[in-house]
Amino acid sequence: MTSLSNAVRDRLADTGGEPTTGRVAAALRAEDRLLGDREILTLADELHADFVGAGPLEPLLRSQDVTDVLVNGPDEIWVDTGTGLVRTALRFPDEQSVRRLAQRLTAAAGRRLDDASPYADARLPGGVRLHAVLPPVAATGTCISLRLPRRRAFTLDELTAARTVPPKGAELLAALIESRTAFLITGGTGSGKTTVLSALLSMVDPAERLVLVEDSAELRPSHPHVVRLEARPPNMEGAGGVTLNDLVRQALRMRPDRLVVGEVRGSEVAVLIGQKVPILSPCRPCRRTQESTAACPTPQMALSKRSSGRKP
Repeated sequence: MTSLSNAVRDRLADTGGEPTTGRVAAALRAEDRLLGDREILTLADELHADFVGAGPLEPLLRSQDVTDVLVNGPDEIWVDTGTGLVRTALRFPDEQSVRRLAQRLTAAAGRRLDDASPYADARLPGGVRLHAVLPPVAATGTCISLRLPRRRAFTLDELTAARTVPPKGAELLAALIESRTAFLITGGTGSGKTTVLSALLSMVDPAERLVLVEDSAELRPSHPHVVRLEARPPNMEGAGGVTLNDLVRQALRMRPDRLVVGEVRGSEVAVLIGQKVPILSPCRPCRRTQESTAACPTPQMALSKRSSGRKP
């Protein structure tokens, strides 16, 4: 079926338009191939996923449980459903199929991915976060990383019931929100920083105004007054970029009751220090020193020690 799919795909690409059932049937007739209705529908669904969806990844993106989809070349697809990475039996036909999907998804987000710009980071329609790298930068083949947004924000009670947050820790976190104390959330990639912060933001007084500053919109608090600011990379000419630093400065002029920075990594740290508005942020630990900000008595000390590389 793969060779037939490729032949039909080439014909449809030449004529343009989506792979409807009628157009697939016409392409099959042009190839002197006759298939039953069920086979035509199956092929049409497959080609539709290739043209406007995510190809063989489409079932994974539709799953309610999947949080991450990772492609390490045509023969290696991993998923995370919240319990760790598991290798799937799914495959791409070849390396060119992976590259084609990566470039199409990137283009759909208004970004560029080619030999001159071999990696891209973007947010797709629907909130899926995409990162893609092409060979030879990706030595084993085109790599695609997809982070799926949570369908809804978990509550702190749900995280406690699931033993993600211990009961005493939940009491402390609730007290932090109630007291309007500024804080950082630290943890490695995939450890649940965004999930915990979304749960905490959902507990904020509905009368308060939340301003969220993120590289890619991932926080999904259940709250009636949320303003979202999202960074933007420069275009192909190197112009038009909007950094987290830029957005933090703008957010401070927007009368936030709570300023939430999605990920503190660079010079935006200096902008945050000394502000009176409560600042909330998830923060990756420094991999060089494996530092944690949990032991720091104030957010200012945590930011200072993190930026200098000293252990708290």
